[in-house]
Amino acid sequence: MVPLPSVFISHGSPMHALEAGPAGVAWAALGKRLGKPKAILIASAHWETNLPMVTGSDRPATIHDFSGFPEPLYKLRYNAPGAPTVAQKAQRLLKAEGVTAAIDGCRGLDHGAWAPLLYMYPDADVPVVQISLQPGLGTRHHLRLGRALRKLEEDNVLVIGSGHMTHNLRDWMRGQGQPQPYAEEFSEWVRDRIEAHDADALADYRSRAPHATRAHPTDEHFLPLFFALGAARDYYKAERFFSSIDAGVLSMDAYVFH
Repeated sequence: MVPLPSVFISHGSPMHALEAGPAGVAWAALGKRLGKPKAILIASAHWETNLPMVTGSDRPATIHDFSGFPEPLYKLRYNAPGAPTVAQKAQRLLKAEGVTAAIDGCRGLDHGAWAPLLYMYPDADVPVVQISLQPGLGTRHHLRLGRALRKLEEDNVLVIGSGHMTHNLRDWMRGQGQPQPYAEEFSEWVRDRIEAHDADALADYRSRAPHATRAHPTDEHFLPLFFALGAARDYYKAERFFSSIDAGVLSMDAYVFH
């Protein structure tokens, strides 16, 4: 069986779960194009731990990890089953690469996971496992996590990183949607490095990318890209299947690594 590609998605604000617009159209089209996998393993920017954790529940809850949004958003549920056997295999694969990981049998799915999946697989009939990030361990650690879990793609498990191509909420709140060229400049630099298979430059993005600190004051929303890149084949062909700048500063770029 040909391994599945890995995917990186910029998941947008929680409101994208209700009103995803063109991004939601692109996510839905991607789900149809990829078909239904056996399961999904997704890393979201909204779960941070000291060591990697994977959800082990057979029925993960929908976590509404935000406040101050319209009431209909809190009524949304994504009732996909879990995949404890996939969680256990992920733990074994990480251990084989010298990475200590644990299974959390209680945690559900946060909006970084379920918001895009609402559109990719709206019937919630594909089992989902979420894996946490470790921002303190850096970009290369997340490349390593993805590489360790490549074998899951050979079992028809879709590996997704869900974060943001740029994520400066202070600019978003202060600018009230005024376009800022840095978001596009940063996104295009990342695109060039992805297409060149230059993982080292990407891993050192803080010192090498234009506007890196402004694009990402903190790392957590960029790290899912490294997870998805690590899970990609060495010979991947990158497809940017969606690109836009939300509110002038939040790049919504999304990629499939075929």
